Amino acid sequence: MHRIRRVLKEKKLLNLIARSSRTRWMSSGTEVMSFGDGSHGALGLPTSLIGHGMDAYEPTPVTGLPSDITSVSAGHYHSLAVTSHGQLWAWGRNHEVQLGRGLLSPRDTWNEPKRVEGLDQVQVTAAFASGVVSAAIGDDGSLWVWGKSRRGQLGLGKGITEASVPSKVEALEGEKIAKVSFGWGHTLAQTVDGKLFGWGYLADGRLGKMGGLVEASPLDSSMNVVKHEVITQSTVEVAERLVLEGMEKEKDMPIVWDPCSVEELKGVEVVDIACGLDHSLVLCRDGTLLSSGSNVYGQLGRANHDMGFSPVDISFPASAIASGLGHSLAICQAKSPEGKGDATSIVSWGWNQSSQLGRPGPENVPMEVEGLAGETAILVSGGRVHSIAVTSKGEVWVWGCGRNGRLGLGSSCDEAEPIMLDSLEGCEVLQAVSGFDHNLILIAQ
Repeated sequence: MHRIRRVLKEKKLLNLIARSSRTRWMSSGTEVMSFGDGSHGALGLPTSLIGHGMDAYEPTPVTGLPSDITSVSAGHYHSLAVTSHGQLWAWGRNHEVQLGRGLLSPRDTWNEPKRVEGLDQVQVTAAFASGVVSAAIGDDGSLWVWGKSRRGQLGLGKGITEASVPSKVEALEGEKIAKVSFGWGHTLAQTVDGKLFGWGYLADGRLGKMGGLVEASPLDSSMNVVKHEVITQSTVEVAERLVLEGMEKEKDMPIVWDPCSVEELKGVEVVDIACGLDHSLVLCRDGTLLSSGSNVYGQLGRANHDMGFSPVDISFPASAIASGLGHSLAICQAKSPEGKGDATSIVSWGWNQSSQLGRPGPENVPMEVEGLAGETAILVSGGRVHSIAVTSKGEVWVWGCGRNGRLGLGSSCDEAEPIMLDSLEGCEVLQAVSGFDHNLILIAQ
């Protein structure tokens, strides 16, 4: 227990340092950089620089943003940025009105960062994004959402699948929301005092045993049929047919339209949350890491296959968590190679098709990313099939799939182990986040 308390104290200290440094770098300004897949405009780069829908193979400054950005968020195909004055900017895909500028906005302007409309009376402190929905938290703890979701991801009430302008989630009135995380069709929200709420699509127990409704997703059953088959043209065709059938059946799966308390975690103080495509991670105050949802790729990291939230089989206390599409990441306390006390390390598990775990070994077992041994990781984020981390030295490390330049290394090569992004050497990196196939870096100027 004393180790866990020390970890929590260190995390509080890091938060204090971050708040202190924020005051310092806000006076000199910040800059957002992006790299990776530019096909949806999520990079926010002008067509004159990279061409329409082109990719960026190295970190490139996002022009047109204010110089006081305090945080960034990467959705699947769009991006959000919050300013020190409580304004929210967005760019990228807008087919589901997730940019908050309406569908009438010309398609060729979606890559241009613009202020989200409808939040003039809200002092935004944080923002979060998924594939089809965006969310903002006001300084009063209120939650605002917009976009389209047929699976209740907005949390605005039964049958409401679209919000073209930011709309307040009235069901959470009186709660102070600290963080939101989106999966493919489900949402988790954590309050300042550690309560957990969930809503949206609840197959596989990704929202826990909410209301006693726990069913396996038809898509999971479809994947399991072909998971261990030798891949041939015929098995691919079978897989495609089964997935289409599963998607059709999913339309009848139960949906939680309004935010509900995750009852099985009542009385447990939650300090961090992360949603993958169809799984969830929850970090508790006592250092316990819980997982729920689909386990097709081993992304739950536990031998216990019960639906609902159960502890991940991890031997180190975690201090932060993140999820990619089908893989999971955690910053943990582990013995340093020199044996001179504890140092943070990154532990990974789950889908590893493109080496997004950054290590060899069993995919379903949480294991340390040894390529970062000796480094002190402070931030980690997962994309579709790549991962990114920031160390206490301000260095950015990347690994996994390099297609479309999503590793920022100037090529499309995959990296099986973490490699430092040396083009950012000398920069004071404040934040690094991954969307599906693009990344955002926030640096102090």
